[in-house]
Amino acid sequence: MHAITIPEPGGPESLVWAEVPDPQPGEGEVLVEVAASAVNRADIMQRRGFYDPPPGASPYPGLECSGRVAALGPGVSGWAVGDEVCALLSGGGYAEKVVVPAGQLLPVPQGVDLKGAAALPEVVCTVWSNVFMVAHLRPGETLLVHGGSSGIGTMAIQLAKAVGAKVAVTAGTKEKLERCAELGADVLINYRDQDFVAEVKDATGGAGADVILDNMGAKYLDRNVQALAVNGRLAIIGMQGGRKGELNIGTLLAKRAAVSATSLRARPLEEKAAIVAAVREHVWPLFAGGHVRPVVDREMPMSEAAEGHRVVEESGHIGKVLLIAP
Repeated sequence: MHAITIPEPGGPESLVWAEVPDPQPGEGEVLVEVAASAVNRADIMQRRGFYDPPPGASPYPGLECSGRVAALGPGVSGWAVGDEVCALLSGGGYAEKVVVPAGQLLPVPQGVDLKGAAALPEVVCTVWSNVFMVAHLRPGETLLVHGGSSGIGTMAIQLAKAVGAKVAVTAGTKEKLERCAELGADVLINYRDQDFVAEVKDATGGAGADVILDNMGAKYLDRNVQALAVNGRLAIIGMQGGRKGELNIGTLLAKRAAVSATSLRARPLEEKAAIVAAVREHVWPLFAGGHVRPVVDREMPMSEAAEGHRVVEESGHIGKVLLIAP
């Protein structure tokens, strides 16, 4: 088969479409013939040499894919050759075939085509596990999403609205904010010329956000805590704004607030399987009802993954960038 390899860390040009050995499913694993994958910022970090795959994972980038089941490993039940699926991966999505633990497979949801389903597993699992399983967003509460027009952001908006929450978002252009509004966002904040702390407090009568989903890390840490409501929950999922920040414990104590930080890729298989099962139970019916949909900015051949990385690094996209397998 062919896959995107990274002979040496570096810029997008370091991604090489090359012939590699076919993977073989082991105990509890499924071989998927890939239809599409999607570009995530974790893939970019891996390409730069800053985010190695977990031990035993595929060395190729790609944290999600869609495709058809090609073979079943020993001990797998509930799936059949030919099933159309999408999958949460620890790596290997930028390839014509990938091996997936059976617990990380999902059926393509009703109302979504096979290629479009590649835009779902990583973002849905990330949003559901952080916003709902950890931060416990409830109907009537306010969610602040940083990077509202990203793949994560566009999914967070839709899921929060589906459960009856109010959604505030930050983004850097009028176009991006307009797309967020189309998806249901109630409060639109241009982070280039507006203070999100003031805007969120104004929109909530001074209370603040009950839950904040943050991809920035250190740069926003202090202001995120300021923007939290009493009993608020800050869920950190990225470090685009740096690794080390200063946390005002006094403010956190006064608000009886909580800060959590999670990653998805390196979690144990049983934890990933539990998240995937929760997503299938709680989120997949929302696709059938038309309440949630994948947001895809553009598609391109998988062999041109370098261009997909350039698009995402420039942050000119809205939603997901898909890589289509041959």
